[in-house]
Amino acid sequence: MYELIRPLLFQTDPERAHQSVIQVMRWVGKMPVFRKLLRAYFQSEHKPVHVFGLTFPNPVGLAAGYDKDGIGFRGLSVLGMGHIEIGTVTPLPQRGNPKPRIFRLPADQALINRMGFPGRGMAFVKDQMEGAGLDDLILGVNIGKNKDTPNQEAIRDYLALLRGFSDLADYIAINVSSPNTIGLRRLQAKEHLMALLEELAAERDQLVKSLNKPLPLLVKLAPDLSNQELDDALDAIIQAGVEGVIATNTTVGRMGLESPLAGETGGLSGKPLARQSTEMIQQIHRRTSGGLPIIGVGGIFSPADAVEKLEAGARLVQVYTGLIYQGPGLIKRIVDVC
Repeated sequence: MYELIRPLLFQTDPERAHQSVIQVMRWVGKMPVFRKLLRAYFQSEHKPVHVFGLTFPNPVGLAAGYDKDGIGFRGLSVLGMGHIEIGTVTPLPQRGNPKPRIFRLPADQALINRMGFPGRGMAFVKDQMEGAGLDDLILGVNIGKNKDTPNQEAIRDYLALLRGFSDLADYIAINVSSPNTIGLRRLQAKEHLMALLEELAAERDQLVKSLNKPLPLLVKLAPDLSNQELDDALDAIIQAGVEGVIATNTTVGRMGLESPLAGETGGLSGKPLARQSTEMIQQIHRRTSGGLPIIGVGGIFSPADAVEKLEAGARLVQVYTGLIYQGPGLIKRIVDVC
């Protein structure tokens, strides 16, 4: 079915097409009959994964960036995934970078985006998440600073978001690795990351006591870190007591692309990122002796791609670009094999 729909979607501006899909899923989420039918069609075997102090129904999730404002997650939840990561959410609404800012590269089975965290802000997303009622589905929230917040004041934004979503999210993903907000990736440097994570972890510990629920923190890393930069980031993550990492975000590399749009600036995702993200998972797994749980992201287009990341050391995987190219049936195919 998706093979018939995809050509129509791909004739539409990428951002507009995506917004249309999100609106359809929002509608599905409000219609119990359609939710029930789709859930039955996409239902997968229950394959729980215990990690970060949480129990995920299965190892496959939806990466941040797909449902930035938490508009479509109720409808998306019927597609068989075990978790959904909403965001990236910023404290205040912002427009993001000028359009056009998403580009399809079909010849490379890839996307380039330079969105820049567009979104309606924390208050709006919190309203969407209230009373989620999604049984055992895990909901994560990916958080980032506003564009106009200088790095030296970034902790203010991250703390506000942590506090704001503490009672609604099952986990918080700290985004310091998007290439589309100027200067953000500098927060991955050891001294900056250590200061940020120590304060966030201390605040999280207080929130856990008052809420009487776990609230694991994860850090989403860039695939473009050098070996030394990765070691430094991992040292900061472990010393701060953060529960895990998401590997990886999009890349600024252009790894032999064929598309004429390859020169567009922004973060590259999809098939060309697969090997790079898997190699980073292997490095993290090896350097932490398997002690730091990993969510693997990047270039998952088939069950074999997901298995490769799990065998490299990931405990869970997330899809995004593969879902756009392969359709929602990809999730069930992966779960059935993993």
